[in-house]
Amino acid sequence: MSAQTAQVPFFGHIIDGEEVESLDGGRFDTVNPWTREKWAEVAMASAADADRAVASARKAFDEGPWPRLGRVARGALIHRLADLMEERAEELARADSTDMGKPLEQALHDVARSVWNFRFFADHQRDHTGEVMPMDSGHHTYVEYGPAGVVVAISPWNFPLMMATWKIAPALAWGNTCIIKPAEDTPASVTILGRLAIEAGFPPGVLNVLNGYGVPAGSSLTGDDRVDRITFTGESGTGKIIMAAAATHLAPVSLELGGKGANIVFEDAEIDNAVYWAVESIFRNAGQVCLAGSRLFVQASIYESFLARFKQAAEALTIGEPFDPATKFSCLASQEHFNKVKAYVDSVDAEGGKILTGGVAEDGSWLVRPTIVTDLPLEASQYCQEIFGPVVVVNKFETEDEVVHLANDTRYGLNAMLFTENLSRAHRVSSRLKAGTVWVNCFFIRDLRTPFGGVGDSGVGREGGNFSREFFTEPKAVVMQINRKG
Repeated sequence: MSAQTAQVPFFGHIIDGEEVESLDGGRFDTVNPWTREKWAEVAMASAADADRAVASARKAFDEGPWPRLGRVARGALIHRLADLMEERAEELARADSTDMGKPLEQALHDVARSVWNFRFFADHQRDHTGEVMPMDSGHHTYVEYGPAGVVVAISPWNFPLMMATWKIAPALAWGNTCIIKPAEDTPASVTILGRLAIEAGFPPGVLNVLNGYGVPAGSSLTGDDRVDRITFTGESGTGKIIMAAAATHLAPVSLELGGKGANIVFEDAEIDNAVYWAVESIFRNAGQVCLAGSRLFVQASIYESFLARFKQAAEALTIGEPFDPATKFSCLASQEHFNKVKAYVDSVDAEGGKILTGGVAEDGSWLVRPTIVTDLPLEASQYCQEIFGPVVVVNKFETEDEVVHLANDTRYGLNAMLFTENLSRAHRVSSRLKAGTVWVNCFFIRDLRTPFGGVGDSGVGREGGNFSREFFTEPKAVVMQINRKG
């Protein structure tokens, strides 16, 4: 082992209750995007590693105790994992901050949300067990929700721990075994989670972590006919590839994909609140949020005044090193992603737009400042395509019908926001927007009982509460004769 290797942490795979190297010894580097330097080495999975992860999960489901544990016992183990996560919250948050440049304060918030994912589903699977349907025909029917089997979960790099737990928690709670493949850019926190699952006493093979790239690691998992469910969050094109792979063995998929969220501000909105959430919805996490309010529509009568206040609030964000408590905004997660976002910013002028504030830092960092773009035509790439960065395109509108048409004129349909103090308008516009979630006078508020997902190129299916139960289980109708004939 070289001196350099000895100086950096190593994150292996978690397979069958152990942290292991790749079978061929393959490793890759994970980079701190703020310093742009390697900070750890990670096991790089081959197809053979994917095979042993699936074999471990399959054996744990078919022969192990996890699916056969009582709901209370299974919930208790999941709560124990949540306890350990709370005890190690700083370590988990620092892993995400180091891996993707997220401000530590926001990463700590993500850890708290991750803990709640586990606690919610640990209790949900205990309390929402099935339905009973008495029949007039002398029969009695009830519904059982048994675990589906082996779940493959592929999570994104923008909320490494939180989005992984959104998938893992319901899958495990309902008695499945799971293989999670975190994004190759952000493997650390999910690997730590796998270590904590071992410490919590999870049986071997129940939670496996496979680190590596989409090919061969991800493709080997999604194409394996021993896999019963696939859940993925990420880019729309990748989602289509995964759906095709799953179709070869008829594995149900849940896909939460891209977004181009509309944020609508009516003239009667409470302006301070609307400005606050407009900033949060596009500049939090450096805009690396599928739910980002990247298309901002402001009613013409307040357009200039709102834009001035929005610009001032964007420029007031403290930009800096992720571990500085004062930092509210930091770098993008990787050089590849920085180059993508930079290309959109650099072409604003050529596409007919104007940068009101922001732009690309010229210091060699992977930093794009909070950027507000105006005057773009509706066919411009910045307006139509998911940039996934701190870039918002602002348009004005005159009427309700006009803005509903503009908001819906996209191939995405993950979420939307609207700001108004008119109750009737709030209900009326919400019902007309083609989106999986509509936030009224707020953003990013989640009730884990509600459906989460999108329409169009934003995905297939819904997760959350009973929607997760129906995806991660095999519902079974049991019909019993009560009154015998004769």
